[in-house]
Amino acid sequence: MLRIHFEDRDLARVRIAAEPDPLWETVLAMHQLAPAGRGAPVYASWRDRARRELDERGLTRAARLISGLAPADARYFPDFLTPDAARDGLRAGLAAVRDTPGARLVAESARAALPARLPRWYRALASGSREPLDELVAALRQVHRAVIAPDWTGAAATVDGDRGARTRSLCHGGVDGMLNTFRPLLRWEPPVLCVDYPYPRDLHLRGRGLRLIPSHFCWRRPIALADPGLPPVLVHPVEHPTAWAPDTSGSRHPQALSVLLGRTRARVLAALDAPATTGELARRLRVSAPSASEHVSALREAKLVRSRRDGGCVVHALTPLGTALLHGELASARLPY
Repeated sequence: MLRIHFEDRDLARVRIAAEPDPLWETVLAMHQLAPAGRGAPVYASWRDRARRELDERGLTRAARLISGLAPADARYFPDFLTPDAARDGLRAGLAAVRDTPGARLVAESARAALPARLPRWYRALASGSREPLDELVAALRQVHRAVIAPDWTGAAATVDGDRGARTRSLCHGGVDGMLNTFRPLLRWEPPVLCVDYPYPRDLHLRGRGLRLIPSHFCWRRPIALADPGLPPVLVHPVEHPTAWAPDTSGSRHPQALSVLLGRTRARVLAALDAPATTGELARRLRVSAPSASEHVSALREAKLVRSRRDGGCVVHALTPLGTALLHGELASARLPY
């Protein structure tokens, strides 16, 4: 159990990450490239594509390099892999990884027991040598580009859906109400947040607050940085829309939808697989709020989208007909009117 201790001033400094963290997503995605039968089923389709892409691009070694530093079954992997700077994007995060001080490399490698179980490259890293960092940064960049970036819009939509729900809970019930929405993974027992964790640990925030990072590739339980001196974060799993489940009864037909609806409205339909407000939808698609609202109105007139008021917000979601159209299951759809 991880026990995160809040003071009064910490409650005013609880923040939710504005978008997925590119390095957390890259590292955690490697956990899902497990041997056949061991990865989470929801990532099955992505896993097949990712393995094929890594093989075709000659990036298998790069992926193994990352997985060796952060194995899926590790109780700890080095904190320097996921620096706070990555909140400003992949480039800023990679620059922070490259600038990791030698003393920190030694300390975190020792905590992860790298010298005892990994080959020469890892031993050089664990000795504080900065030369391996260039290869590590290249591996992170190439793997992200190959298997994370192509699905970034879908991952961002999944994360945005979670963040939107938490934000609405924050509007209704404050921080107390929002933290209570995480059950059963987290239990808010003021002033302590109890987290399902593989070993006992206490983290005292001491006025620094806590940044919550919804993660597309985080699975089963939340993750925190081990070093209590680093900015406190809690990376947590999100609920995945049906588009990310293994293909069983249907699949998307994006090109056909673009011909039928127009490219932008097809993107709006796909983005609403996870419900969103107009502002959230605009951020997902990188369009203006008035443009998002106009396209939602058109889809609502066609009975593909429904909108409902939730407190001070209006939340848009697909109707059964919209879901069927998106996933190619029109034969079994029933009109909602």
